[in-house]
Amino acid sequence: MQFKKGNNWKACFDEDRGLYTAQVGSGVNCSLFEITKETYERVDDPDIEWPTSLIHAEGRRLFMSVNDRCGPPYTIVFDSDYKDLCPWSDASVSGETWPDEMTDAVVEVLASQKNNREQRRRKRAEREKKAP
Repeated sequence: MQFKKGNNWKACFDEDRGLYTAQVGSGVNCSLFEITKETYERVDDPDIEWPTSLIHAEGRRLFMSVNDRCGPPYTIVFDSDYKDLCPWSDASVSGETWPDEMTDAVVEVLASQKNNREQRRRKRAEREKKAP
């Protein structure tokens, strides 16, 4: 694995899987993303003033853990495979994890989550097949 690091972010290229991922923040206050090769190549460009904004704008969010002073801590798992996609990450669950139904609804409504719709719909269909 190859890494690039900056202020409050880390990006990884897993050459065995051809996979690019990133983390913004750390521990109980962070987000994980799947990113493109182009984003990975640009993230440490000195002309990019805010690499975290680039990751947020262009990445597919996999996981989000929030533990700040604005309310109780919570976690949203957008892709249940986040641990397999980002085994290098130090992200950890904070507070209550949103139920799948709530996460599915948010992904369907928010334009910022459009990159998660296909995989959420596929996993929802799998869950519904297993339900009695």
